[in-house]
Amino acid sequence: MSFNKISFRVRYSETDQMGVVYHGNYAQYLEMGRVEWLRDTGISYKELEENGIMLPVISLSVNYKKSAFYDDLITVKTTLKKTPSVKIEFDFVIYNEKQEILAEANTVLAFIKMANNRPIRCPKYLLDLIEKRAKK
Repeated sequence: MSFNKISFRVRYSETDQMGVVYHGNYAQYLEMGRVEWLRDTGISYKELEENGIMLPVISLSVNYKKSAFYDDLITVKTTLKKTPSVKIEFDFVIYNEKQEILAEANTVLAFIKMANNRPIRCPKYLLDLIEKRAKK
């Protein structure tokens, strides 16, 4: 399946007194990866919401391997795990400049119609964009 990578430096506010990234910040890093994967596919979270669709996280797992530190340049590799249906699932690998794996993660999100808070199938326009991206 298709993937996307984003890189950024760890900010001081994301670390504890030892300069180590606080574990809770990884959820934000995963969100950054998902948002950029969607944008690279041709759609934004904002557009989904404007079309009446929410994507709440229903499952999140992180397997921490090594610590990230203040000012490290880290990369989040986001991969769509399979063609979405009512859910969309991503796998992630977070690594540093030395290509050391810092964490491996997975998130599952549900497509929810905002008007009634009920699950819906992945919109056809998003499936079409995903298919187009896969052919690149």
